[in-house]
Amino acid sequence: MSLQVLLVEDDRELRATLSAALQVEGYRVAAAASLADARAVLAHGAERGKFDLVLLDLGLPDGDGETLLGVLRAEQRAPVIVISARHTDDPKIRLLDAGADDYLVKPFSVGEMLARMRVALRHKGRQTLPAVTRYAHDGLEVDVEAHRVRLHGQTVHLTPTEFKLLARLMRHPGQVVTHRQLLVEVWGEEFTTHTHYLRLYMGQLRAKLENDPADPHRLLTEPGVGYCLVESEP
Repeated sequence: MSLQVLLVEDDRELRATLSAALQVEGYRVAAAASLADARAVLAHGAERGKFDLVLLDLGLPDGDGETLLGVLRAEQRAPVIVISARHTDDPKIRLLDAGADDYLVKPFSVGEMLARMRVALRHKGRQTLPAVTRYAHDGLEVDVEAHRVRLHGQTVHLTPTEFKLLARLMRHPGQVVTHRQLLVEVWGEEFTTHTHYLRLYMGQLRAKLENDPADPHRLLTEPGVGYCLVESEP
């Protein structure tokens, strides 16, 4: 089961960028744009299981994210990483002393954020590995960070869902990913019975990436179990 992250960030564009990057890395993301949203998500999340990590902005439209830190520390064991444009020492020291596990000053790179998350999770006894972001096999090249797919040197245009499905398979090339894992991580928990989605989108991916979609050599089917992307070339 993938780890679940609560992202509290009011900037719509940044929230979308971080959510997409986290999902590509295999995290499930619950996003909130305000303190009220975050409290509602936490109340809902508490019914279905705790969050594994929280990314918390400070300057929110209905108050300061700092006020949420006490609630998080009282109710959640998850590490909390503050993401803020406030770069002076005072808020960093105060929030770290108040229970934040890390403090990341904006602007920051997605790579640094993901690395800080891995460290914070490791300190809580959760081991995570860097995601596979590049793949090459028999003329197929995928660069997840650049959101680029090429086949024999030609750019291949994938829909957002096709790209998310391919990126998920890329995280463990050579290993079968079950139908349930793919449906949860690409579409969401509520879609675990929608296996027809997989048939449809795997068919579309094969049509774009296989020499013969009817006899696939890259995107393989494990009948009744799931799908596998063949291993990358060394």
